Amino acid sequence: MFNTITKEEFSKKVEGRVSETSVSYIDAVLAVLEDNSLDFTNANKLITKPIIEKIQQEGRELNLLPKRKNYLPFA
Repeated sequence: MFNTITKEEFSKKVEGRVSETSVSYIDAVLAVLEDNSLDFTNANKLITKPIIEKIQQEGRELNLLPKRKNYLPFA
């Protein structure tokens, strides 16, 4: 069965999953994809910028992504 879901619906479901179960955003994204029988390779079309930023922040906290520099690079 093919389900269609908009970016807004997907984002609301992800945010709801995070607030209800206290899972990470990446886990919530994967759970929502699975619940809606969607292929994870198409997730990039559904994930909104705020969700991407939250996933990146989680990655930085887990040292999976480099930390942001909090200063201006003056020579």
